[in-house]
Amino acid sequence: MSVFQFKEFAVDQRDCPMKINTDGVLLGALADVDQRVKVLDIGTGTGVVALMLAQRNHQSDIDAIDIDLTAFERAGANFEGSLFHNRLKVYHHSFVDFFALNPMNNYDLIVSNPPFFLNSLRSDKAQKNIARHTDIHFFVDMLRLCSLHLSVNGALELIVPMDLSEVIINLGADYGLQTTQAIRIKSFENKEPFRNILKLEKNTDKALEEKDFVIYEREKEHSLQYRTALKDFFTIF
Repeated sequence: MSVFQFKEFAVDQRDCPMKINTDGVLLGALADVDQRVKVLDIGTGTGVVALMLAQRNHQSDIDAIDIDLTAFERAGANFEGSLFHNRLKVYHHSFVDFFALNPMNNYDLIVSNPPFFLNSLRSDKAQKNIARHTDIHFFVDMLRLCSLHLSVNGALELIVPMDLSEVIINLGADYGLQTTQAIRIKSFENKEPFRNILKLEKNTDKALEEKDFVIYEREKEHSLQYRTALKDFFTIF
């Protein structure tokens, strides 16, 4: 499907290396955007996470960045065609370059659905290589720079595989970011979680709160939890 129609916006994903997926829409639906005025989406792809956050918080101003030219162009067009276009800006930069070019930018919330296949085999297609593969240095740089560019009570939220969670939690602590929430994503109640939405905060001593999020009640039937989270976005609910 080239154009994905949401209730309040549409997303054209033609030629984008990373299409709309479960990880992205769950981050967009579950990230804590309340009271967050300045928001940054790292690796915006089609722009779907930024658009969802803009719909959820009408006071937010959102910067989005992507290193891929096609993603940058698609996100820009998707933003421009939305009701929230005046609060969304997209930049064709890596996050390292973006922060270097904007050293005074601070954000109340930074979100990312990052590449995460550490040390895995590379695909043949260069775009997918960039979009889906990385190494530990990527996360070291991300956590270090995000810690410098979060506002006093700012938060970073990432969706990552379970086996990467401990790495992120430990790296975050090295840079003054305390992991305060982990939402463990499961396909079914009796299955092991396959993703974690981690919330890392500055200047806090809050303990880690863990909770489960189940996508399916049974085969081909979404859970009430999933339908509630996505009802304002998906036309099927």
